[in-house]
Amino acid sequence: MDRNLITFLQGRLDDRDAAGPGKVMELSEAVRRFVRPGMSIHHGGFSFPAAAYYEIARQFWGKAPGFTLIGNSGGAYNFALFAFGKLCRKIISGFNGDGYPFPGPNPILARALREGSMIAENWTFLTVTLRLMAGAMGLPFFPTHSLLGSSLEQDNPESFCRMPSPFADGETIGLLRSLNPDISLAHGWAADPEGNTLLGSPWSANHYGSLAAREGTLVTVERIVDSEFIRRHSHLTKIPGYAVKAVCPVTMGSHPTGLHAHGIPEFEGYGEDEEFILEARKASKDPEQYRAWVEKWVLGCRDHEDFLALLGQRRVWFLKGRIQNDSWVSELSDYASRLQFPVEATDAERLVHAGSLKIRELVEAKGHRLLLCGIGVSNLASWSAFYDLRSRGNPLQLVAEVGFYGYVPQPADPFVFNLRNVPSSGMITDIFTTLGMMMSGKTPCMGVLGAGQVDRFGNVNTTRLSDEGPHLVGSGGANDVASTATEIVVTLEQSRSRFVENVPYVTSPGDRVTTVVSQFGIFEKAPGRNGLILTAYYPDGSEEESLRAIQEHCGWELKVARPLRILAPPSPDEVKFIRCFDPKRLFLGGTESVRREHGGSR
Repeated sequence: MDRNLITFLQGRLDDRDAAGPGKVMELSEAVRRFVRPGMSIHHGGFSFPAAAYYEIARQFWGKAPGFTLIGNSGGAYNFALFAFGKLCRKIISGFNGDGYPFPGPNPILARALREGSMIAENWTFLTVTLRLMAGAMGLPFFPTHSLLGSSLEQDNPESFCRMPSPFADGETIGLLRSLNPDISLAHGWAADPEGNTLLGSPWSANHYGSLAAREGTLVTVERIVDSEFIRRHSHLTKIPGYAVKAVCPVTMGSHPTGLHAHGIPEFEGYGEDEEFILEARKASKDPEQYRAWVEKWVLGCRDHEDFLALLGQRRVWFLKGRIQNDSWVSELSDYASRLQFPVEATDAERLVHAGSLKIRELVEAKGHRLLLCGIGVSNLASWSAFYDLRSRGNPLQLVAEVGFYGYVPQPADPFVFNLRNVPSSGMITDIFTTLGMMMSGKTPCMGVLGAGQVDRFGNVNTTRLSDEGPHLVGSGGANDVASTATEIVVTLEQSRSRFVENVPYVTSPGDRVTTVVSQFGIFEKAPGRNGLILTAYYPDGSEEESLRAIQEHCGWELKVARPLRILAPPSPDEVKFIRCFDPKRLFLGGTESVRREHGGSR
């Protein structure tokens, strides 16, 4: 190239960043400057911006600011905190309850909803995401197949409607009203002073709320870095600087949720703090105990540095070790002696075994390529079937709604979104991709879902027990999967209160449900409004005695297929393999269950 031309360009091409004023500030200052009473506050990403939530609580406690909270989910240490302190008047989410390490209603949220001090808009993981996407794109609405035919459709007439497809005769689609929060909160690994932010994987709700927020995003990060660092990791940059109001350095700012450093070798990750979360959940059962918890961990700390000092370095070290890929080995070793007990399989273990057998059978017969499972026995059954199918050379891929594709579940932790599974994933993505596209039914796919109740048509309820009854937890991603997946299997421990003739609230329609599995056996039906029929059972005495026991635990008149298949009980090795994924027996039950120690019920 001509030397004069090179000199000419060198004088004009400058790859240095323009030196802006920067947005770095203390978290307390950012909250004082940018958070106001009456705001709608969104949180996104997989790692919860807990430090920002706690700082907002400190500054507005006792002032009744009337916030609206927007996010996929929340429980004892976040949504319940704002409900208890009367900081919010409304929550817009897909899951109102405790999810980690096992799902269940949160007493504080349930009480606030019952007393009317707070209202909830119940959505799903995908529909919250799509509403924010529409807001970010400047669209008035976004189309969806979710919610159609469910009680969620009836509950949200101001923000959801159905219409005939203008391009496909006879097809009905749903329309979701766009959603633009006032401000968004996010916690990431790093940001430069202008706010270009690297988020930890998986992406879950991703950056759609940040881009939809009217006044921008308040970002907390583990570290402030220069723009060159951002460029080296630009594939992980999810929030652009123009959408950021403030950048606040906050070490372990997503605690008690974890943060995986997958793809960023310069950082140390940290795992979920199960002890902290279970402490908050236990305190939620009694207002005075929860008040003491709030005083200790939130109001009693002047800032996040005080919080970390109270947490202690020993626990920080433990959480950093917990995120390591092979940490399951030592964790499982601690429980190895308990894997042989109880000697007999529990009801939950029989359920998992029967579910695994049926999932394997359906995958092989129908050629399902993708499988997405819910929390609890549904994912234990799915994981067991996955390993069995894998040994047979079947190409089935596991999907988790927060953004795992092709993951290989590791032992010791049965939580379906276990961050130790991140490095085993063939692809890391977000809710829009997993629920909106992978589980759309274009590729043969199966959903395996848990439930609070199921009826004879396969309709699932995970929202509330009656019009005025107790609140459960909501849909999560279940309605999204049940609305589009090729086939649905439901797993649920059977009782008359759970197997009901008609569910009082249809969280997930049963049209695509073909199988329901319980500790007693397997119920099946053709897709659509057909009734479930018992097709296989675990014998407990004679056939007559077994069927009598099953009927006693069923809220509808039992119908039995002929011939009726007998299920062999799980072998000792099968039971042991299942227990390796849940050594604390959070879902498998028995007297050794950690869940019993914290008052949880299955």
